Amino acid sequence: MFDHRKLGRELDLFDTDPLIGSGLPFWLPDGAVLRQSLEDFIRALERRAGYRHVYSPVLGKRELYERSGHWAHYRDDMFPPLSMGEDDQLVLRPSLCPHHAVMFRSRSRSYRELPLRMAELGGMYRSERSGVLGGLTRVRAIQLNDGHIFCTLDQVAGEARGALELIAVAYRAMGITPSRYRLSLPGGGGKYVARPELWERATALLVGVLDELGVPYEEGVGEAAFYGPKIDVQVVDGAGRESTLSTVQVDFHQPEQFDLHYIGRDGARHRPVMVHRAVVGSVERAAAHLIEQHGGAFPAWLAPVQLAVLPLGGEQEGAARALAARCLELDLRAEVLGAERGSLGARVREARLVPYQVVLGPREVASGALAVRLRDGRRLDPLPAEEVLARIGAKVRAHTVDLW
Repeated sequence: MFDHRKLGRELDLFDTDPLIGSGLPFWLPDGAVLRQSLEDFIRALERRAGYRHVYSPVLGKRELYERSGHWAHYRDDMFPPLSMGEDDQLVLRPSLCPHHAVMFRSRSRSYRELPLRMAELGGMYRSERSGVLGGLTRVRAIQLNDGHIFCTLDQVAGEARGALELIAVAYRAMGITPSRYRLSLPGGGGKYVARPELWERATALLVGVLDELGVPYEEGVGEAAFYGPKIDVQVVDGAGRESTLSTVQVDFHQPEQFDLHYIGRDGARHRPVMVHRAVVGSVERAAAHLIEQHGGAFPAWLAPVQLAVLPLGGEQEGAARALAARCLELDLRAEVLGAERGSLGARVREARLVPYQVVLGPREVASGALAVRLRDGRRLDPLPAEEVLARIGAKVRAHTVDLW
């Protein structure tokens, strides 16, 4: 059982400091590589699925969140407004959807543009109480992999299905298996938008998608977003704690609140539906789960160091540096562990989490061939160095958990 808080510090991935504040982790170089690799993968996955990426500010006027409903239903989880003068208050955003709704309505839209798939890896902020903060799983500053699809009613089911299929592709690449799917429904307490007819329509659409895909699910009463039901993809950590990593939501509420519309085939104004989806959700929580899932032995495409080069002695140091430089040219991450780091055995153990290792002795330097040691213990027959790097590069680009 791995604890990402302990392992993250041991592997120099991230840390916290009371001077910066609780719930505000910072990413060290190796952790930054892990995070950037994950973010680059998600962006590319979304681009291939027809998403257009945007950027929006992490601040918004209080009026924006009053319009969206966050201020009425979610205020306790938001930071206090920043007063900029009389009748001018700014709020650190607790979500990205209000910004995206405003971006949709910033232009006249035609039915020909729908579905319009908008995605962003953006910052948001939650006023979490100190007692619930922990490592990367509960933080106050969140980098969210968010996306919103603006579509016609007839397109909702297909877009929700496509979002679930995109999540499945990402999970296979990351080596993650969901523990269950949850259909999150409203509960009591007045914390939900009081429009029963909208809830019924949205819930029926999500149930239809789950049934069509043959995905078993459980209902979670009281787990819905304040504006609509959602499909939550649940994962379990090493201690048996369950959390939501990914989500798909159907929202009829915010398009009404922001008076969103598009011009239909008939020339009249029509209201779009908003599908919210997060492929990996919070990057922090996703990284925490990956650390615990793999124990630091990440898939090659995520590994901070992909190839460890171990020269036998000082005579092979130049060749080792040249090999690492060639890796850099091929966009592979290599590190030379020279003899100054200890005996060969000690260096092999030091690089135990690196997917690929090569030892360079006089014979390897003379022949230009490399005998690769895989992290899982396999030792491969010697191959020309360029072929080895090409094969490693192909595995990295394929975003697979397989090493060879």
